[in-house]
Amino acid sequence: MGNWGGMAVAHATVAELREFAAGAGCADVDGDEDLGGGWSAVHYPDQPDGAAAALARRTGAPVLTVAYLDSDVGLVEGATFAGGRWEALLNRDMAADYGAPLDRFPVEAALAGALDWAAAGGLTADPEGVRAVLTGSEVFAEDLAERLLGALGIAPATPGEEGA
Repeated sequence: MGNWGGMAVAHATVAELREFAAGAGCADVDGDEDLGGGWSAVHYPDQPDGAAAALARRTGAPVLTVAYLDSDVGLVEGATFAGGRWEALLNRDMAADYGAPLDRFPVEAALAGALDWAAAGGLTADPEGVRAVLTGSEVFAEDLAERLLGALGIAPATPGEEGA
């Protein structure tokens, strides 16, 4: 059975992000990760609409969320405290099979938004790496989400750093 939950990533401690996520409606956080450089991730079974913007307001920092559709597709939403927002699909080919309106998620707009988001977070993104993730495919959307974080300049957790 695939993942139907979500993930939020922000420049905050794990404890802060857990608290902020709960306050933004991302209930029942069931896992977390310290991603290094002051960035953390939390995982939860259900993601409300608008979670990224709500979390950006709470953290005062850029936030990226991913809502998973049975681990096949990831709906990415990035938001900044200043109100910047972008969306993207992970596993676009699979999203098309689910009937997702791909025209609502143009790759070039997502790329520009992702690069602006990374700059707002003080990160150095790899534009070609971000493009490759936004147009690529994997068996699991979670793998693309991890690659996206790396391409945005957030180092993935090393083994042994993951939380409960």
